[in-house]
Amino acid sequence: MDMDNYYSTRKNVFERIEDASTATKLLMSLMMACFTGIMAQIIIPLPWTPVPITAQTFAVLCSGLLLGKKYGCLSQILYVVLGIAFIPWFGGMTGGIEVLLGSTGGFLIGFIIASYFIGAIRDKYADARNFTKMALVIGVANFALIYIPGLAGLALWSSYAGAPLGIIDLLLMGLVPFIAGDIVKILGAASVSKAFLPKD
Repeated sequence: MDMDNYYSTRKNVFERIEDASTATKLLMSLMMACFTGIMAQIIIPLPWTPVPITAQTFAVLCSGLLLGKKYGCLSQILYVVLGIAFIPWFGGMTGGIEVLLGSTGGFLIGFIIASYFIGAIRDKYADARNFTKMALVIGVANFALIYIPGLAGLALWSSYAGAPLGIIDLLLMGLVPFIAGDIVKILGAASVSKAFLPKD
């Protein structure tokens, strides 16, 4: 396939997704929620923290890219709500309200916010869909919009458990071990944007 065909096909696929019926978009949101749940099962537990390394953040970052702010955000709301209600698809095949109230609950809230933010930029600024600009956008979403509520939730959980964490311990348990993997996921998601999203 020559580059003109590639660009044309990319734009056609993007426009078909954008112009799809509400029912189709709802189905795509549900499928993205399922993809997030599947990626959440790829985990590396760490002995010093209740927060494991997972691959689900990649799905979260891609949800806003592929579905936009409204339906990307909806996909993560579905992921959280269905996980609380009856599908054990959080990390390690867990589910229920206790996960939302536990050590990783703040990160789940951050997923919804980050997906909306990435989708909003993707929707409004076509020229931001290149690799460099989108890597910056996704980096902000990942390290600010996911980690701020995530670390806040971890701090509240530890205080409620009777062992409040200092700022250094909080960062060592909830941020530092994940930075390298997150950079890989950010670059991967930026590559998805570069490859699959039209720039006009």
